[in-house]
Amino acid sequence: MVWSQVYDPLGNIWWSALMAAIPVVVMLGCIAFGHMKAHYAAGLGLASALAVAIFGFGMPAGLAWNAAGFGAAFGLLPIGWIVLNIIFLHQLTIENGSFKVLQDSLTGITDDRRIQLLLIAFCFGAFFEGAAGFGTPVAVTAAIMIGLGFSPLAASGLCLIANTAPVAYGALGTPVIALAAVTGIDLMQLSGMIGRQLPLFSLMVPFWLIWAFAGFRGMLQIWPAILVAGLSFAIPQYLVSNFHGPWLVDVVAAIVSMVSLILFLKVWKPKKIWTSTSLNGHETDSGTPDLESEKPHGHEADAAAAMFKKHDRRALIMAWMPWVVLTALVFIWGIPEFKKWVDGISVFKIPFTGLHNLVEKVAPVVAKPHKEAAIYTLNWLSATGTGIFIASILAGVLMKYSLLNLVRIYFRTIWLVRYSLLTIVLMLALGYLTRYSGTDATLGLVFAHTGMMYPIFGTLLGWLGVALTGSDTAANVLFGGLQKTTAEQLGLSPVLMAAANSSGGVMGKMVDAQSIVVASTATRWYGHEGEILRFVFFHSLALAVLVGILVFMQAYVYPFTSLVY
Repeated sequence: MVWSQVYDPLGNIWWSALMAAIPVVVMLGCIAFGHMKAHYAAGLGLASALAVAIFGFGMPAGLAWNAAGFGAAFGLLPIGWIVLNIIFLHQLTIENGSFKVLQDSLTGITDDRRIQLLLIAFCFGAFFEGAAGFGTPVAVTAAIMIGLGFSPLAASGLCLIANTAPVAYGALGTPVIALAAVTGIDLMQLSGMIGRQLPLFSLMVPFWLIWAFAGFRGMLQIWPAILVAGLSFAIPQYLVSNFHGPWLVDVVAAIVSMVSLILFLKVWKPKKIWTSTSLNGHETDSGTPDLESEKPHGHEADAAAAMFKKHDRRALIMAWMPWVVLTALVFIWGIPEFKKWVDGISVFKIPFTGLHNLVEKVAPVVAKPHKEAAIYTLNWLSATGTGIFIASILAGVLMKYSLLNLVRIYFRTIWLVRYSLLTIVLMLALGYLTRYSGTDATLGLVFAHTGMMYPIFGTLLGWLGVALTGSDTAANVLFGGLQKTTAEQLGLSPVLMAAANSSGGVMGKMVDAQSIVVASTATRWYGHEGEILRFVFFHSLALAVLVGILVFMQAYVYPFTSLVY
């Protein structure tokens, strides 16, 4: 029997929305203020979500449990599979000492921690976001940053902040493609509109990132390098998204940004080298103050020369080899044609019995009743995590690991990330339950009551969607149709508001529980998720509001309206 979602069970949309928000408040409150371990907080959040769905919104208990199980399965593959294998690769490089050589080579480019942050968290992370998405960039860059000596909070929080502007075009344009599919809006129109919103923030985020790390004065000291990194990312992002499409936006922009910054560093050096690895130059975890040091312009060249004396060419090649192999395979795994070919021989589509087509979305969330599919795609070979696993094995063989040692380190890695995997499973179970129970749509409908201010609140709806689901793709699927319908009712551009859902959503990426757990796992700081959340929350909400203000001006204020019509 099909169950139709109920969006206002209390007869007052505001009270219904407060009830719908209980699971999110419980989970985030336990993490941020209760100092509870993430897997306990996620378990309590899931329990409260089940209670709200069944007793508050009238969802049949069997459907509720099946929706949670469906989400849990998605948490294991693809999300958990990515986390497990990237940590496995990191463990391999630590055990044989090549990660230490990698650290030395990066400090050879620059000793300045602020510029290292730009290169790795912003540029390198954007490449992985464009090629793979789904947690890969934070896992990779946070692991590298912690290996470079950054404090766990700095490595976790800053990589989350950096992984914002590229998210809308992540995984070779998947979020935009999904948005076009659910709204029926032309793909190129959506790609171009997002590409006329996000470049401003692609320029802003590197400045924001360094300000969050080194403070305003520390940011001003390297503003030319930040400008080069941001501008060389924003311009290709605009050009590719508007004149080519959403598929290669991040990949092209990240490569251009990285190359531009490295070339710029050949002709420009900061007057002062910032050597602190903690936020705002506070003491490092070891208690040793190392804020910044006055060094001559030639110091970085001296550091590079010293590094090359310490490590020969073969050692440097071997240190970078695992990450080059990872980059190559992740990129290959992200190519749509490759995925289609591999899926043709390996994918299994499993209808989730007891949930598939048994939940129906109804008006006003959709124009006509729509049954929600629940088909689990077991794409074990085409999953990004599989590409990372193969890259790890290949790199391990090239690093001269025996099969026995590879197996030993892999099982040790599973034990290392066991609680993180459990947390991801529980959080995805919670996210899918909110989707199938309709409680997320109830929250969305509250935003639709804001009238002329809807461009701002509609953008925040995208932020909320990503914060709840952990995915810009999922948030676009969740709220894309609602954005289009509401825009048409208010006389706004459907293209503008659908794009705003994605552009606003990217700022929610840094506060979604899944990303925070990935960051805490990559930095070996599991159990401190509350500290990470408290650090990034202001940055996330402030940037989302700024995106909303831009969308508001695009809707009503000339000359910004010329970017829409």
